[in-house]
Amino acid sequence: MFASIYFVLRMFAAWAVVAVVAGLLWGGFFNIFGNDSGPGPVFACLVLLTGVAVFITSVSHIRRVSLIADRIDATTLSNRHRRQIEVPLSADEAFVLVEAAVRELPRVQSVESAKDSLQVRAKQLRLVPYSDEKPVRYNLSSWLGFKRNQVTATVTPGTGTCSVSLLCEPEAGAWADLLKVDDGTNLENAEALLRALARRVGEGRRQEQVVNTRTVTEKELTVAKLHMLQAQVEPHFLYNTLASAQVLTRTDPPRADLMLGHLIQYLRRSLPNVDDQMSTLGEEMERAEAYLEILKIRMGQRLQTHIDVPEALRGVRMPSMMLQTLVENAIKHGLEAKPGGGTIWVLAREQEGQVALTVADDGMGFGSQSSGTGIGLKNLRERLRLTYGNASSFAIVSNFPNGVAATLTLPLGATGEDRG
Repeated sequence: MFASIYFVLRMFAAWAVVAVVAGLLWGGFFNIFGNDSGPGPVFACLVLLTGVAVFITSVSHIRRVSLIADRIDATTLSNRHRRQIEVPLSADEAFVLVEAAVRELPRVQSVESAKDSLQVRAKQLRLVPYSDEKPVRYNLSSWLGFKRNQVTATVTPGTGTCSVSLLCEPEAGAWADLLKVDDGTNLENAEALLRALARRVGEGRRQEQVVNTRTVTEKELTVAKLHMLQAQVEPHFLYNTLASAQVLTRTDPPRADLMLGHLIQYLRRSLPNVDDQMSTLGEEMERAEAYLEILKIRMGQRLQTHIDVPEALRGVRMPSMMLQTLVENAIKHGLEAKPGGGTIWVLAREQEGQVALTVADDGMGFGSQSSGTGIGLKNLRERLRLTYGNASSFAIVSNFPNGVAATLTLPLGATGEDRG
């Protein structure tokens, strides 16, 4: 209440000074023509009408500010309003949001933005708050209001965040605040800009949450798919090995016992890592060597092996059981069906920051009838894609003079964990 009374008295005091000055000028004008009767009743009527207009305009301003801000004090009753907020964005991102918010203010006539200086200026036509008409020249109350407002927004960069300063004021010098009111339009602009920025920042945060949620979901699906593909590979090897052991149990028990011993050794090496989608080339070679020892017992002299994997490359990370898939395919589709058997090669070489791992055989080759479904190689390609994206490759070609050569090309320093 005190702020309202003080505001009205201040307006009357300012206009009283104007009336006194106008009265002196009026009296001086008539004295020039020899009439010293003073301002007279006409001037008194003008002063009275102006006083009534000042009172009505002041009370209307107070009421509208009360509705906008839900409180009355010197700050809210002012024609000029400054706001400063912290925005959790970079300066460039904040500048884009501020410029968009300013452009969407109602009745904006012109917007000037300077991205280098991170500043936005705008002019806004002020309409009469309670009608759609522009201020009329002959309307006495319109003389007591400003014709246009202006907005100045400045973005100050910070570390991780930035500060946005908003200045909403009439298009007039500060001295005009003693005589005119803005009917709360600049307070309205300041609050509108704060809401717009809060909404835009909130929308950005929600979009980030949606993207993060989608990324986490996609990652979980990818991991689940990797485990599913890996689960399809592991039983394939175990079933084949146990089937071979079953056959040897009937025909050659001592060799079956030796095979089961190698199988136990293989499982002892493999089971601790069976749930880990990533392994090392050294661990995969241990699995493959155990598998080949089992196959040597079953195939005898029909299977020869040649392994050349440098010790320096055995620490390279690679998907678990992937090498085993290639070795199994070479045996099953290449050498088992060949009457005289053959040789399987496992070679690893470093080439320009990558590791080329080749499993080759001199078996039946592509022209033979194969009972395979291709699911092993299909899973292998899918696991490579999910693990490394475009940073890896797989090629399978004919070996010279017979057989097939399958080559995995893997990043030397990257792992599947890096992609998560």
